Amino acid sequence: MIPYGKHYLDDDDIKSVVNVLKDGFLTQGPKVAEFEKVLADKVGVKYAVAVSSGTAALHLACLAADIGKDSVVYTSANTFVASANCVLYVGGKPEFCDIDEKTLNMSPEYLAEHAVKHGGMDAVIPVHFGGTPCDMEAIKTVADKYNATIIEDASHAFGAKYPNGHSIGSCEYSDMTVFSLHPVKGVTAGEGGVITTNDNSLYKRLLSLRSHGICKGNFDLPGVSIGDGSLVYQDEAFDDGILNPWYYEMQELGFNYRITDFQCALALSQLTKVDKFLERRKEIAEIYDNQLAGFSDVTMTQVESRNLSSLHLYVLRIDFDAIGKKRGKVMRELFERDIGSQVHYIPVPFHPFYAEKGYKMSDYPETEKYYRQALTIPVYYGLSDDSVKEVIGALCEVLY
Repeated sequence: MIPYGKHYLDDDDIKSVVNVLKDGFLTQGPKVAEFEKVLADKVGVKYAVAVSSGTAALHLACLAADIGKDSVVYTSANTFVASANCVLYVGGKPEFCDIDEKTLNMSPEYLAEHAVKHGGMDAVIPVHFGGTPCDMEAIKTVADKYNATIIEDASHAFGAKYPNGHSIGSCEYSDMTVFSLHPVKGVTAGEGGVITTNDNSLYKRLLSLRSHGICKGNFDLPGVSIGDGSLVYQDEAFDDGILNPWYYEMQELGFNYRITDFQCALALSQLTKVDKFLERRKEIAEIYDNQLAGFSDVTMTQVESRNLSSLHLYVLRIDFDAIGKKRGKVMRELFERDIGSQVHYIPVPFHPFYAEKGYKMSDYPETEKYYRQALTIPVYYGLSDDSVKEVIGALCEVLY
């Protein structure tokens, strides 16, 4: 079976985890900070905070940004539900943007128009769908008019770059950026997420929120030093200027969103291979682009940004009406040929939970049109050229 996506593990990955299991901390140990430092250096940002999932990362980013009751936050209609759910977790109000036909990302024009209609916004969560970078310059221009916080959802986009060549995750256009370490993503820890930022105050708050809102006062981390005033009850915390080793304070309501050391050991090993992972995905996309170009009623997507993208997904738009087959039948016939496929995504406003809140798919016509035609086909590091040919051959048989 050829799935639409798959992680890659080698002996070095396995050894890195085994070494921690044998000799290291299982959690709250040095591998977490080591991973955060290596990732931050890789994307060119000051700080990184690793957590238990990409969804947890989105939730904490919203909390750290003080998004709360009645805050209006825009995100893409074409995304996984977590990009909007994180706003509801903190009491905010999600609003959705229709997508750009070519990039499949949030349309800056739609954002600008509807922000005016709704009297502004408090934050925006652009989603780098499939690993293709959003037009962050245009989005930031709109957000800055309202002094809105920008949280980039880069769950698909580790390894992707902006047009100027800088890495997504550097927070060049945002307050924070969020990555996912889920197994089908470019780099995996099994599960996990990361928030990056250049803001020291956001960084310290994220550290606290990750672990129950607790401050121990003995952080050995960049920008957080013993006795820097972060502890509220100084007289309790210190005896003769020396930190009491047992002392800690819960200063706000946080969560247990910690990631383990053995997960970070795996992620560290994966980071050493990210460039070759990305190069192989680009090779596969090039084969698809060349071989599928002659297929009638089939359109490749996000082609213009291939060199910038992390190519987390390879999505086709298929005119199923013209072909004379429903999408479900096409997917089942591919499965019978041992080819996995998927649809990314059911638009968030289309889900019953959001529809009951008054959101309507008809308000996002480009997203709905895309959704009716979308089909994701396999792309991942371990996919061989022969398997790519199998996918193309199966598509030809099923569609024609």
